[in-house]
Amino acid sequence: MEAVLRLLGGLVDGHDVFEIARAVADLHPKNDTFPGEMYIGLASDALALAGSDRDHPIAYRSLVEDYLSECDFRGWDKRKIQYAILSSGALHGGIEPDLLRDTAWRTDDFWRYALFAAAAVIRASSARLGISVSEFAVRLAHHQNLELS
Repeated sequence: MEAVLRLLGGLVDGHDVFEIARAVADLHPKNDTFPGEMYIGLASDALALAGSDRDHPIAYRSLVEDYLSECDFRGWDKRKIQYAILSSGALHGGIEPDLLRDTAWRTDDFWRYALFAAAAVIRASSARLGISVSEFAVRLAHHQNLELS
């Protein structure tokens, strides 16, 4: 849960995703997707908390531009962030992505794209509810039975 606390705490403190990724990097074991799977689950929970569903979706089209403005994805990076974002939506909808198989060739950076995706979804979810990212992150932590210090 330390990985989730660091992400949510960074959002509460207003850090950008690169600062948060640096704060989490020591938790990522080489050749593993962790903590990426935690972040995909967190993004899925954020969608649920924001009331996102089939009739009330969060649009993918502008998600990266609107909620990850500090990032500039090009080439394969666009596909990686797309996979991470859509995986969280799939999980929210009840389909479990096969992260190990789907990301086998990119396990050393999947966690970073999953972190970026979770940050984007959390930011979009807070906007949907009309509350600050900090407030939404605190609510999400509480929903996860976690306490932010």
